[in-house]
Amino acid sequence: MNATPDELPEIELSLDDLVLDDAAPDAEVKADVPSEAPAEEEAPAEPEDRLADVPPLTAERLPPQFRRHVDPASPAPIRGMAARGLVPLNPSDMAHCLAMLTFDADPKISASARESISRLPGKILSVALRDDSLNPRVLDVLCENLNPDSPDMEALILNPSVHDLTLASLVARTRTEKFIEIIAGNQLRLLREEKLLRALLSNPKLPRAVSDSVCDFAVRSGVVLYDLTQFEAAYQRVYNKPLPRPDSAEAAAVKGESAEDLMKELDALVEEEAKEAAQGPAKTGRPKPTGDRDENGKRLSLTQRILNMSMSERIKLASVGSMEARTILLRDPNRMIQSAVINSPKISDNEVLSLAQSKNTGDEVLRTIMNKREWTRQYQVRMALIRNPKTPAQTTIRFLGTLRESDLKKLAKDKNVPSAVQAAAKKMTAPKAPPKGKG
Repeated sequence: MNATPDELPEIELSLDDLVLDDAAPDAEVKADVPSEAPAEEEAPAEPEDRLADVPPLTAERLPPQFRRHVDPASPAPIRGMAARGLVPLNPSDMAHCLAMLTFDADPKISASARESISRLPGKILSVALRDDSLNPRVLDVLCENLNPDSPDMEALILNPSVHDLTLASLVARTRTEKFIEIIAGNQLRLLREEKLLRALLSNPKLPRAVSDSVCDFAVRSGVVLYDLTQFEAAYQRVYNKPLPRPDSAEAAAVKGESAEDLMKELDALVEEEAKEAAQGPAKTGRPKPTGDRDENGKRLSLTQRILNMSMSERIKLASVGSMEARTILLRDPNRMIQSAVINSPKISDNEVLSLAQSKNTGDEVLRTIMNKREWTRQYQVRMALIRNPKTPAQTTIRFLGTLRESDLKKLAKDKNVPSAVQAAAKKMTAPKAPPKGKG
């Protein structure tokens, strides 16, 4: 388990160089200004946000008394102090603070924040890079400003909250074979994000045997990157025939229906239904995709269409799909599909609570819920896991210690909970014997 915020070590402060020297004398400023204003140039386009699906960073993560250090309206010396790492924050909050300041409008402050990240000591990085409660944008900023071959990067690679595109950036820069092979072993991520797969296969340090294994798995899962030569040999190995042309019917059959196309169709139908409801009597029931038909011309249901997808497209659908699609995908016996669902950025807290309560939830999904602090911080989720007979006893006992005494007493009398839970709750609520007197 990762360290809790209360257990995180605090950063040692230094009062040297407390503020940025960002104030230059007026005379020097004027000396740098040309006598004639240059012709207006077209403003450069803002860089594309590669983590567009991730919520933006806000000061809400930080303790209230430190939020002014990242407030754009605060004086530059206040923000500069934080950019130099001179505020007493725990490692995770320090990482969040520095990440926010790398986007500061003052170039000196943003540069100072990036420099501070590059010089963070290992005892701070080891905690921050393991923290799965950090916004993926923070991990992305850390990745971009740290040495891609630093031993500390292993913690980031193994962090379940790190974004696929962050790993794509890392694997394109690192030359550490251990890191490359760890990323190559994460099949779920490789099928979910094509850019990560491409970056991995383009790394010259990727061992040939690992490259062949990755490509073979991708081909079996319905992924073929026609512009990469590794896939020609992989297709031959898997299907014992040459790779078909990308525009052929055979190639389309291997890939199956696209998750993006299916969701676009669903969204269009929802929009159409909303228009019809506004114009006339409301209709009941959710719209169903109707694009595909079977050999008899009968329209396929959403379940049928999902089952006809390749594994890679089902994994993508788990990330971009609706709650209805996720519910269907959770019934897939493939553990990788189930893992893709529970790790979907679109999954809601209500869905997680429902899965924690269900006795039919798969072990892989339940394990993910138990190990994600963002969810186990919620009292209702902990209660649901405690009541679920599939929750391991070790986890149950740990969560029992966080419950209110009134709920412990109820569990001690509840015959519908697992017997081990009932016994542990009784023991925790039993009246303590008075200490024996002396003599």
